Formats: sequence, structure tokens, C-alpha cells
Amino acid sequence: MAAHDPIARRLAEYTPASPEEEQGALKEILQEVALLGLSNAGFFEEAAFHGGTSLRIVHDLPRFSEDLDFALHAPNPEFAWAPYAKALDTTFAAFGIRPEFKDRHRAGKAVQSMWLKDNSLGTLLDLSFVHLPGKKLRIKLEVDTRPPMGAMTMRRFVNFPVEYPVEVWDLPSNFAGKLHANLCRAHVKGRDWFDFNWYLRLGVAPNLTLLSRAIDQQGPWVGQGIEATMDWLKDALVRKIESIDWTSAAADVEPFLKGAELDALAHWEAELFLQNTERLQS
Repeated sequence: MAAHDPIARRLAEYTPASPEEEQGALKEILQEVALLGLSNAGFFEEAAFHGGTSLRIVHDLPRFSEDLDFALHAPNPEFAWAPYAKALDTTFAAFGIRPEFKDRHRAGKAVQSMWLKDNSLGTLLDLSFVHLPGKKLRIKLEVDTRPPMGAMTMRRFVNFPVEYPVEVWDLPSNFAGKLHANLCRAHVKGRDWFDFNWYLRLGVAPNLTLLSRAIDQQGPWVGQGIEATMDWLKDALVRKIESIDWTSAAADVEPFLKGAELDALAHWEAELFLQNTERLQS
């Protein structure tokens, strides 16, 4: 069996109906192979997977995601991606994929990034759609080296391209991280609010301890020592929701959705999110 056969079968499972869906599927395949490489290298002994891609891969969040986000278990300003690049390269090579790695280490920065760029995957597969000549798939790996404390983690297994373990934030902690983005991100990102609705449909209660540490570390409440209660959170969300252009927010998340989730964007307005805020529970 050729090394890329599992990759081809995985792509076929997505049944992409557009170039955008095919590109999303290819990126997700690269993300899962990258996670295997990190698992093989022992990365999850010092970091946990969180954010939108973790929700997509581990919890079936119904949208594509672009980046791989991680947080160290404990602060470590000396963290570097370089020791993991060789393990990633070895893992990708086993499946016939030869991506480029670009370490974006910046001294003194809390979030350290590495880019994975690939144009070899398309030559291995029978793609349904023609992409721009020379177009590369790009995935960013980011790790927070000074994360807010209070996240709860759990060990989960991913089953592609083989079975392997990853350490992930639990859903309440992920929700707290998302609420921090909802409230504190400088620009409006529709994906944040799509995820907000998804958490509420699942009935997830946020980790308020983690949220309190996060808002104290970054954003408009930095250094104020606020303990985020449910009343405080709802008041802050109402103010944020009333300030958002929901047409623009829907346009941001549209490329990452399909089917019924895409159709539901027609109903995005402030009242929807205000009513959903009332469903928050501790």
C-alpha cells in the first residue's frame, strides 16, 4: 500500500463539493498528520491542544479551522519549536508529504509560531477541483508560553492517520478561552461567535476561573483582578453584542461552513446572540 493511500481515503470521506471545501479538507488532513508528529515527539507532555481546530478534530465542531493552537501546561519563556520540526518532518515523510517549516520564533513574545507550508499533497491525490498554480496550503502552529492558569485538561485519542493520544483542554476551559476572545479580541471574528452558539447548544458551562485569569492577563480588564461571575460575564457580553456589525461577522465565518450551518447565517443579528447569552449557565 502506498504511503499516501490513507490520505486519499481520508479526503474521499469529506466528499468536498467546492474548491473551498476541498482546501479545508486538505488543511485538516495536514493538521492531523502534524498532531501525530507532535504526539510522537512527546510534545503533549508539556502542552495541551485547544481552540477551534481541537474542537473540530476532537469534538466534531461543524466548521473548518485554519490554525493549530496550544498552551503550555506551565509558563516557559524558553520554549522553542525547533526541536519538534525534525519529528514533524519524519512523520510527514512517512506519508509521502514534504512540507516546509518556517520557525517564527520571536524573543520575548508569549505566543511562539511556526508555519507549515505544503504543495506536495496535491500531487499525491486525485483532486476534484483545480487550484491556482503553485498555491500552497498553509497551517500555523502557535503555542502560548505564558498561558493563564486554571485550564483543565484531558487525554483523548485521534484516529487518523493512525491512533495516537493528544492532551486537550476540556470543553469548559475551551469555552472560557473562546469567551476571552469574544470579549477581548480587537477585531470581530465571526468564527468566535459561531463557536459561542455551538457551546451553548451543547450546554457547556465555562471555566470561570480560567476566564478570570485570562481577562486579567490580556484585554481591557488587564490587571484589575476581576473575578468573572456569571452576572459579570452576561453584562460584558451584552455590551459587546450590541456593538457588533453582524453582517460582517457572518461574512467572516461563511467560508468555513456548509449545509445547514451555512444557511443559519441568514439569521445572525444582535437579538439572536442576546437571547443565547441568557442561556449561559454556571
